[in-house]
Amino acid sequence: MTRKISLGLMLLFLGTHIGVTQTVAKAQTPVAPTTTTKSICSTQLGTAIDAVINRPLFSRVRWGILVQPLSTGSTLYSRDAQKYFIPASNLKLLTTAAALQQLGANFRIRTSIYQNGNGVLRVVGRGDPSLSDTQLQTLAQQLKQKGITQIQRLIADDSYIQGDIVNPTWQWEDVQSDYGAPVSSFILNQNIFSLKLVPQAVGKSLQLVWIDPGEAKQWRTINQSITVAQNQPTYVNITRELSGTVLRIQGQLTTNSEPSLIDLPVIDPNYYFLRRFRAALAAEKIPLGQTLVVTGGLNQEEIAFVESPPLSELLMETLQNSNNLYAEALLRALAGEKPRVKTKTSVDVGLEAVKASLTQLGVDPANYILVDGSGLSRRNLATPEAFVQTLRGMARTPAGYVYRASLPVAGKIGTLKGRFQNTSAEGIVQAKTGTLTGVVSLSGYINVPKYEPLVFSIIVNQSEQPATIVRQAIDEIVVLLTQLQRC
Repeated sequence: MTRKISLGLMLLFLGTHIGVTQTVAKAQTPVAPTTTTKSICSTQLGTAIDAVINRPLFSRVRWGILVQPLSTGSTLYSRDAQKYFIPASNLKLLTTAAALQQLGANFRIRTSIYQNGNGVLRVVGRGDPSLSDTQLQTLAQQLKQKGITQIQRLIADDSYIQGDIVNPTWQWEDVQSDYGAPVSSFILNQNIFSLKLVPQAVGKSLQLVWIDPGEAKQWRTINQSITVAQNQPTYVNITRELSGTVLRIQGQLTTNSEPSLIDLPVIDPNYYFLRRFRAALAAEKIPLGQTLVVTGGLNQEEIAFVESPPLSELLMETLQNSNNLYAEALLRALAGEKPRVKTKTSVDVGLEAVKASLTQLGVDPANYILVDGSGLSRRNLATPEAFVQTLRGMARTPAGYVYRASLPVAGKIGTLKGRFQNTSAEGIVQAKTGTLTGVVSLSGYINVPKYEPLVFSIIVNQSEQPATIVRQAIDEIVVLLTQLQRC
């Protein structure tokens, strides 16, 4: 059985360094709250929360908290709720709210192939984050059914999404990690490729196995890894030179241990798509001649297409699994529905659409400053009030049930599956998690059994404590909220 390691990469001299200890912007570590309180009066809530956040180990930490009944704007608890914090992946709540409002739950992203005559086909990508090799095979089969027996030239039109494929404000280690994969008109297999490191006999180098043999041709590998005895520590380092052509593999795995699967972002999404599509066409015995990437051009007769799942399903992947690529793709999808402005990137237009949509929901524009759609950038700023206003505003809309159903559920699904188990919060808290180094956040809804539904946002910044410790404190506060009653 393959053991999959999600690896973060950080700058190392002239390359980047991948370490198996990466914890930034990934799945949450299960931590059970320690509180044993069974019920609490609303008048006692402030004292109870203060007792958690004023512990000595949090003396240098910034807390931002806002708790309100869902039905009204009255405040049960507030701590710096109007001040800016780095929100991490809580920002996805804003992006997805705008996407649902502007695009609708049934919106789909279409990838099309057009026939331009003389054996020339054009494939137009529109940033579908769910596109995979399976859909490429479907496209190839459709072409075969249309009588296409060979393609002299295949043009890939990447004009739908304008601007940088990687946000320039993202940190270097994020850009070089699978969770920071590039976003462009062509997204395939979430724009990552995989390789496997297989232990051998003690003293032998780890065997490098490429999941996609075609991708191996894009790299020159220097394998300096080794297989060690079972009682030895294990680690894997991969140095990727800035040229993007050399992978240096270092580290060690124990003999007879499970292989390690490593995901890395592709360098050029357009040509990665074309390489994989060539393979899909070959499987249908359709030879492909020249391939070319262009920006813009005339699309004539559409002869094949595939579509993403509806937005309602894309939202579930975005929020429940905190998928950065999906969030960024949805931000750009918002731009795709607007008139094109040559001087603005798709991100610029998408962020303007987010602002307009949030304003309609009743969110104060002064409550946030956004630079991406996923929350991966540390230049994003938002107040706890921004999230509470968004959550309340969405609850009032016809699509509010779709939005809420897309969130992780405490102790059940998504990034909250391993949290709140066997507590009073299990199953009744729907909330979005967020994690960056020094940042932990949680915002969402609570169906309080003995009180009334609540909406809350808790953001911690400038923390030197391990994320697990901060999450435990946040979870204690949320459990307190679930035990509210009128007294």
